Amino acid sequence: MRIEGLQKLTLLDYPGKLACTVFLAGCDLRCPFCHNADLVLAGRPSDPIPESELLAFLKKRRGVLEGVCVTGGEPLLSPDLPALLQKIRALGYAVKLDTNGTFPDRLMQIVAAGLVDYVAMDIKNAPGRYAGTVGVPDFDEAPVRRSAAYLLSGAVDCEFRTTVVAQLHTEADFTAIGQWLAGAKRYYLQGFVDSGNLIGSGLSAAPKAEMERFLAAVKPFIPTVELRGV
Repeated sequence: MRIEGLQKLTLLDYPGKLACTVFLAGCDLRCPFCHNADLVLAGRPSDPIPESELLAFLKKRRGVLEGVCVTGGEPLLSPDLPALLQKIRALGYAVKLDTNGTFPDRLMQIVAAGLVDYVAMDIKNAPGRYAGTVGVPDFDEAPVRRSAAYLLSGAVDCEFRTTVVAQLHTEADFTAIGQWLAGAKRYYLQGFVDSGNLIGSGLSAAPKAEMERFLAAVKPFIPTVELRGV
């Protein structure tokens, strides 16, 4: 496991909590709109943070920070993740996990072990539209469907979210997503931002008016849908 970054304070990443965000390297997807290309693509220069340094920081911030967000890349790609989460939990922190949903068994094991309090699952696109969106030909959507179904069962507090890219998403896609995730507790449509460190190119954010149409397409199925970063 490579810890490639630490945002020492965030008011946005963990709803309702003062938190920090830990970035882990490695991902099984190649989404062209990914804004953390250095975490995903092999061979990029890196300066990993030792686990001991991260834990020392968390010890010092006890009583100030309330939560730790673990993101990537795809955190569940690392077999060492449960051990890290155990150490974070032992320091008294609530834990939020970001995932793309491609490792449902690992997700279930971590939740069953009580190692996370909140899960944010990225929904890349409508069913049947994943392969072209995640940059993986012949992508198998079955694991993603299993993860979504598990979270929809109420096993852990969670949210679903989609980063909206003008060239990749349509109103019909969001109607399909709404039908798929009907009854979800929270769903967010996030505005795409070109970080300058993308995997792909030629992408742009959807205009606000279009985002609002997408939101309206979802609302009949998920009333608690909101725009984020727009």
